[in-house]
Amino acid sequence: MDYDVFNGDADGIISLVQLRLSDPREAELVTGRKRDINLLDRVQAKAGDRVTVLDISLRSNLKDAQRILDEGASVIYFDHHNAGEGIEHSNLEAHINTAGEICTAVLVDQYLDGAHRAWAVAASFGDNFPAMAERLANGHDLPLEDLKTLGEMANYNGYGASVADLHFHPADLYQEMAGFATPMAFLAEKPDVIGKLTQGYADDFHMAEGSKILTSDENGEIRVLPDAAASRRISGMFGNQLAQQNPDRAHAILTEQKGGFLVSIRAPISSRAGADTLAMQFETGGGRAAAAGINHLKTGDLDRFVGAFREAF
Repeated sequence: MDYDVFNGDADGIISLVQLRLSDPREAELVTGRKRDINLLDRVQAKAGDRVTVLDISLRSNLKDAQRILDEGASVIYFDHHNAGEGIEHSNLEAHINTAGEICTAVLVDQYLDGAHRAWAVAASFGDNFPAMAERLANGHDLPLEDLKTLGEMANYNGYGASVADLHFHPADLYQEMAGFATPMAFLAEKPDVIGKLTQGYADDFHMAEGSKILTSDENGEIRVLPDAAASRRISGMFGNQLAQQNPDRAHAILTEQKGGFLVSIRAPISSRAGADTLAMQFETGGGRAAAAGINHLKTGDLDRFVGAFREAF
């Protein structure tokens, strides 16, 4: 049996689109919202099974990855998040690069020798790497604005406290895209998908622009969004936008939730470093050097977070 396990954001979804264009196979899809990253605990693979893992931290899935490998399944793993101590196993083929400016779809693009480059460009835009997207697109005569919109809207769709917050379940969004040789073909054939996301994004972003600024100086800014589905959907993309507008400043977007906050952290684009180190100082934190998050920052830890944010950046 085959399992395709992937993050529900643009990077995870589009990485799988690329792989299955080059290596079509029927597989059980295992995914969820962007922050739902402990996905390997849902995989009960056995000897002879093949497991493809895309854009989820090995550090966060270490125990289940080891279990799956020890059961005799083969695993191919593509990721750019903090991998912790990692694993060495004869059944594991790992393509993990935690450099500040790379995403999983680019690792897949490299693995496939650029076979589906336009998809990798869209994913790079979606994962907030516009400069990398433009470098990848150089010489390929691609419609960059269209690919940017696709990547950003697919990424926006992944944010939420539950799948109920999302406009599309990530598995459904993958199925919409799967099989299209290029993102341009997908956009031409299914304009309603991106149209729905674009309208939702505009509405949510307008709300976020009026959010409370908790603290702000030349080094960083922390904003607070209200406890609402719109906030949970827009928090990550709002952080990306602020980071692009202020590349030398770090940002944190705190979304109110019962007993605390959901946190999105963006390191300064000029350095793309420190976000994961900050997040992992807190119990439910994780991510990568350029962008990280805390699934639940307790209200009582808010002052400690503000202090750690200022120290980090």
